[in-house]
Amino acid sequence: MTNTLAPRRPYYGYVIAGLGFLIQAVFWGTYRSFGLFFNPLISEFDWTRAEVAGAASMGWLIVGLMNFPSGATVDRFGPRLTLTIGGFCFGLGYLLMSGVNGLWQVYLFYIIMAVGMSAADVVPLSTIARWFAKKRGTVTGIAKVGTGIGMMATPLFASYLIESHGWRTAYIVLGGIAIIVLVTIAQFLRRDPSKMGLKAYGAENTVSIGEKPEEGTTLKKALHVSQFRTLCVAYLLLTTIAEVVMMHTVPHAVDLGVSTAGAAGILSLIGATSIVARALIGVTIDRLGSKKALLLCFIPLILALVWLQVADSLWMLYVFAILYGLSHGGFFTLIAPVVAQLFGTVSHGALFGVIMAGNGIGGAIGPVLTGRAFDVFGSYRLPFLVLIGMALAALLLVASLKKTAYQLETEHHATLTGTSPS
Repeated sequence: MTNTLAPRRPYYGYVIAGLGFLIQAVFWGTYRSFGLFFNPLISEFDWTRAEVAGAASMGWLIVGLMNFPSGATVDRFGPRLTLTIGGFCFGLGYLLMSGVNGLWQVYLFYIIMAVGMSAADVVPLSTIARWFAKKRGTVTGIAKVGTGIGMMATPLFASYLIESHGWRTAYIVLGGIAIIVLVTIAQFLRRDPSKMGLKAYGAENTVSIGEKPEEGTTLKKALHVSQFRTLCVAYLLLTTIAEVVMMHTVPHAVDLGVSTAGAAGILSLIGATSIVARALIGVTIDRLGSKKALLLCFIPLILALVWLQVADSLWMLYVFAILYGLSHGGFFTLIAPVVAQLFGTVSHGALFGVIMAGNGIGGAIGPVLTGRAFDVFGSYRLPFLVLIGMALAALLLVASLKKTAYQLETEHHATLTGTSPS
């Protein structure tokens, strides 16, 4: 006799969200610790800041450019394969860095790491976008809290390893953890609910295994939509700002007389503050929509960059970290749900990848030019002033965004059916 009262299994989308949290924590916590290796590498090999920053900038360019094929791979083959390859390459790059003896090796190993890093966002966030039709922003925000946790905890752990066991051992430990955790997680990912005979959370339709009940704007059409191009340029500027801040804040603080541990605390505080922002901004986009949510993030960003011009002590840099962390957490949590809200999920991975590819250009150029500016002028004042102008330009671009045809169609359908748009 069948037991009709048997408890239902928990919705697998929550497992996907939890795994997304862990993926973000490992990838971004490890990646954002690079600033701590900056001075040890310079001290041991007598390289310039521009040379070391150049390796990271080139790596970030590769990350950006590889986001498109990674996104397309997720769309076609699913997140399991993408993350297995990405996690292995990412950890391998860090393991190889432990044996570096020449500048050319730094560049080569960061290319390997960057190939893997391209899976950091597109895998968990595109997968979450497909599993949640409702509360997509909220769940994305929860997963992106993992980035904040990783950015808060990993730099402190890496700082301890560097000071206690040396930078080479630190690279080995971080790389080994990354490979083991990420490749293991990959085995539990599923591209979308239809693969398990389920439907997206909050979706109206029912599905059977193998169906793909997705809708939205295809990649080919989106490339000709002005809103998509505007979003790409805005995020190129925002990512450039982010990479300059995350790469050069630690050496800037050390130049001001701050200890290595104190400088690491700046990165950790940015991560800690971004946790709050990531949780709140996901709820905000579900309630207010993409444009208003994006505009709100500019308030702490501009305040932070203006404050940075006068910050010359540890407590002032900590105030900067708090303000900047609020904007950083908000902006980079919003990319995936904004793309889904404006263009749907049918080509979400590829669209997300295109935006991140553009980000790679800005994120690569910004830090190396900033390092070069420091080498020439002996100060970060000029490049930090330029960041304010870039933030204002991005603000104007976001303010000019209009609703897409897909967004209007979704809202119209919601009005006819009496439901809220996803």
